[in-house]
Amino acid sequence: MQNRRRIWIALAIIGLVILVPATAQISAEMVMDQVYTRPSGQDMQATLHMTITNSRGSTRERSIVQFRKDDGEVEKKIMFFTSPADVRNTSFLSFSYADGRRDDQWIYLPALGRVRRIASDKTNDSFMGSDFTYEDMGARHPSEDTHTLLREENLDGWDVYVIESTPVEPNNEYVKTRNWIIKDEWIGLRKEFIGADGSVVRRLSIESYEKIDSIWVITDMTMNNLAKNTSTRISMEDVSFNNELRDAFFSERQMSRGPRL
Repeated sequence: MQNRRRIWIALAIIGLVILVPATAQISAEMVMDQVYTRPSGQDMQATLHMTITNSRGSTRERSIVQFRKDDGEVEKKIMFFTSPADVRNTSFLSFSYADGRRDDQWIYLPALGRVRRIASDKTNDSFMGSDFTYEDMGARHPSEDTHTLLREENLDGWDVYVIESTPVEPNNEYVKTRNWIIKDEWIGLRKEFIGADGSVVRRLSIESYEKIDSIWVITDMTMNNLAKNTSTRISMEDVSFNNELRDAFFSERQMSRGPRL
């Protein structure tokens, strides 16, 4: 009788383990940490194509050469606009810190002939007339938000976690974001920026991604501004990793010199 009771207790424990939902095994903070620390190579070089579409359907095209380097403490990114003529030789530099400090960002405008630092109260401004902001161009640290795991669902054939993130410091564009993160791959498929009235202000959709040198790369994405009925698409090609880029390349001096390695 005693042995039978032990068997039933053991079976009950097994049943409880089976019934525990997957959401209990991982926290929202763990998901966002995995996204932030997903392998991205020591450095990367790529060509970007930006298409800006206004509310009337007219488009503007821009070409960019981008370089990135990450030493585990600081992710450095520098972008050079190569066309059209009105933005050629404009450059952007961003430092994102693993310890959670606010990003440092600079922009070089050839018409002014000098580098200008992006003030912290300007990070929600449009990046070069696009639907992306300066903040979008950096790497937001998970500690800048509090995170809640809302649910698990399927999106575009992928099992995803839906994470709601609320800024620790108030943001004048949105009060929270929602992120759809692929399980075990830690790639964001969608991100929504929610305004104070609960409506979606902007929506980022990942159109395509692929593995290059065993590293997941987002190769096509679109940011839609639902309030303005505008959109910006960025596609990426000619991606290469581990090019042994010099630290000195990611500097204010280089911004005015252009993308010469």
